Amino acid sequence: MSSPAKKRKLNSDTKKKPASARGLEYFFAKQRDNGFSQNTPTAQDGTAQADRLEQPLTDEELARKLQAEWDAEARGSGHSTPSADPNRTDANPASSLPRQLFAVDTRSELPSSEVSAQSTATKSKNTLTLSSDAATEDQMSASIPLDESPLTFTPAKYIPQLQACWAADGGDASYALLTQCFVLVNSTPSRIKIVDTLVNCIRLLVEGDPSSLLPAVWLATNAISPPYISMELGLGGSAISKALKQACGLDNRALKALYDRVGDPGDVAFEAKKKQSFTLRKPKPLTIKGVFQSLVKIAKAQGQGSGDVKQRIVDRLLQDARGGEESRYIVRTLCQHLRIGAVKTTMLIALSRAFLLSKPPGAEFPTRDPQDLAKLKKEELAGVWAKAEELVKASYARHPDYNDLIPVLLGIGVSEELLVRCGLTLHIPLRPMLGSITRDLSDMLTKLQGRDFACEFKYDGQRAQVHCDSKGKVSIFSRHLELMTDKYPDLVALVPKIRGEGVESFIMEGEVVAVDHATGKLKSFQTLTNRARKDVVIGSITIDVCLFAFDLMYLNGQSLLDQPFRRRRDLLRSLFVEIPHHFTWVKSLDATSQDSEPVLEFFKSAIDSKCEGIMVKTLDNLPDLEYRGDEPQQEDDGSSNKPPARIKKNCKATQPHSTATPPINPPRSRRKPLLATYEPDKRLDSWLKVKKDYSSSFDTLDLIPVAGWHGQGRKAKWWSPILLAVRNDETGCLEAVCKCMSGFTDAFYKANKEFYDNGDESGERRNTHAQKPGFIEYSGGVPDVWFEPCEVWEVAFADITVSPTYTAAIGLVKEDKGLSLRFPRFLKKREDKGVEEASTSEFLAGLFRKQEAKASAAGESRVERQGDGEEECMED
Repeated sequence: MSSPAKKRKLNSDTKKKPASARGLEYFFAKQRDNGFSQNTPTAQDGTAQADRLEQPLTDEELARKLQAEWDAEARGSGHSTPSADPNRTDANPASSLPRQLFAVDTRSELPSSEVSAQSTATKSKNTLTLSSDAATEDQMSASIPLDESPLTFTPAKYIPQLQACWAADGGDASYALLTQCFVLVNSTPSRIKIVDTLVNCIRLLVEGDPSSLLPAVWLATNAISPPYISMELGLGGSAISKALKQACGLDNRALKALYDRVGDPGDVAFEAKKKQSFTLRKPKPLTIKGVFQSLVKIAKAQGQGSGDVKQRIVDRLLQDARGGEESRYIVRTLCQHLRIGAVKTTMLIALSRAFLLSKPPGAEFPTRDPQDLAKLKKEELAGVWAKAEELVKASYARHPDYNDLIPVLLGIGVSEELLVRCGLTLHIPLRPMLGSITRDLSDMLTKLQGRDFACEFKYDGQRAQVHCDSKGKVSIFSRHLELMTDKYPDLVALVPKIRGEGVESFIMEGEVVAVDHATGKLKSFQTLTNRARKDVVIGSITIDVCLFAFDLMYLNGQSLLDQPFRRRRDLLRSLFVEIPHHFTWVKSLDATSQDSEPVLEFFKSAIDSKCEGIMVKTLDNLPDLEYRGDEPQQEDDGSSNKPPARIKKNCKATQPHSTATPPINPPRSRRKPLLATYEPDKRLDSWLKVKKDYSSSFDTLDLIPVAGWHGQGRKAKWWSPILLAVRNDETGCLEAVCKCMSGFTDAFYKANKEFYDNGDESGERRNTHAQKPGFIEYSGGVPDVWFEPCEVWEVAFADITVSPTYTAAIGLVKEDKGLSLRFPRFLKKREDKGVEEASTSEFLAGLFRKQEAKASAAGESRVERQGDGEEECMED
């Protein structure tokens, strides 16, 4: 064997020239040697070919020559390919080619038009293709009029062609169909059009590919699991940025320039994909199932190396996205901010209508003929829709999991049996019933005139839903259905002690409040938030809590939702064991509309006990008694603390002790009976709340609007919520203090959108900035638009709390935390004040100190007043 030195000597004696670096020209030359360009005119001239090899071409020149050869080859076989004029600089950008992912694709990966061309032009199995990104978009899905009325839309007209397209990718529905649905939904403010588009998309999947319906619903609702199952993507912005740079050939500067110009990550992906004129790797079409499964894999990736696993999945999703729109919605899905205006209620409506008109192949449940429905009058059609919608909504409210709801719908459609198969279930939280806000006690007494009702302390804690089965397994869920059993192991250990004789299983609702177990003294909500949330060990608990129970919805295998509140409350108090300072009932008072003085005293007692106010609940079902409210209640849209629209700006609260008499000729309204049943996920006047923060006797702040987000649902075209700030006199900066979305009317939203115009529709900005001004301090999520600070708004609020997100008064109360407002509500614009006259951070800190001092003094005086003989009041 020759030594390394001898090898070097032998090599140096050879008269061959040193081998040059192998670049793109070497790679393409090898393709020609293997017969890649045998049929092209340039490949037939061996001398010319040798000359080209001896004179290396630049990447740009080489790419253009190759494109010309492929065009000539395609013309010779009678097929067309994307044109590539060597004089056009945008046909094959030289700056992007070196950044693309180079791969040798087989015939099976080419579009059908290119497969035919390649079959006649060459017998080579390995073919390097240069294809236009725009040409790879799914034109079939884009041509379907999904926004047509469901009564005239015929899925059978499009399903054969769709299934033929899907067959090449395993038969699963393409993500392009769902993307087309998103595009149409996002392009219209009409709620009717949004519902129609979703209905038609669902019908195509029900009849064409039922197995893709469930993942499509999850993707459209911007989730991958129900809220009580924790599955977070855990993706940072860097993962998406890296994937965009790799898939679209961008560098950091180009990516930042795009983001500064458009602002939304999805729009950045759309613009980046448009600039990617050609790719050298044919993307594998995305399917609805594939995208959903990729998200699940990202969420389940844990441990060492999980970051790389997530990055590879994100890379592949963006590389395989066909066209700008798919890229836009892939990125928005990864960011968990889809922004299509299709909220939970809209999806349930769409599902109910779709299954009323369509069924999967082989299903036997009855459907309605769209032509027959089209002949009905508007009121009759609304009645047909409403009945189906109520069944689906009621089922989801009792069992909020699409993983269970969708398979049942595919099996039996929309029928009464849906409430049985997807009904109340232990360890699956039902959506809680909600209360309406009243202006004051007088308004409440007027609404409940002629009824017996119960007033209850509205504790300043965390609402909890406690499930327990016959085996003793306990689950605790929050108001937003999040599982928090691990947060309260002390309550779990308490359950066996409070179960009375004969109680096997139950679902109970109550308020978890921080207390002093020794004295029963209530502590603030802020204290409760400082309690650890995960892996809490009983021995390490420093913040004690008490569960104040107020409702019982399930007992020993039987649902109690249809029972009146008086019956549910009696069962709760008779079958469970009270443990002072650990488990007890909410403090309550039974009264009628004539008991204004006792109710007023009870309200004052609640405020003195550091409660938010009182809850008022009808005790019995009186279906024949008319409801005397001013107007019908709107269904909750997710903003739980939004006051009703009838609350006027800057209105003065009526004295609680004054007994209001109804007008002689009350305005006409849709009156309805108020039932005392438990109605999941509904906000009704059978539950009313009177809170201290909606009284004019409390402090307000003059704040500056500095930013806004796109609203949801019908508010998608407006700014809601809106970020508010206080002034810092020392630094001259504006410090964010809260987001506000209460107290606004539709007329205000419209005027506010015109005043703060980001130019999306008008093409011209007005009082807005593309980037955050340097004088605004805020460390939370990035708003959709930044305002020019030029107005002052008067805002009411419940309490001032310490916040790690908001920067208002940072360092004045806590070294590294600012202050925020709980339940902020817009009152009016301060036309008499300029920005320089808005409330300051120092003033905010002063209000916080007064609040804490007042709360402390009230607690001490109450302990002295109550003494040992009135511990029962102190427990509540």
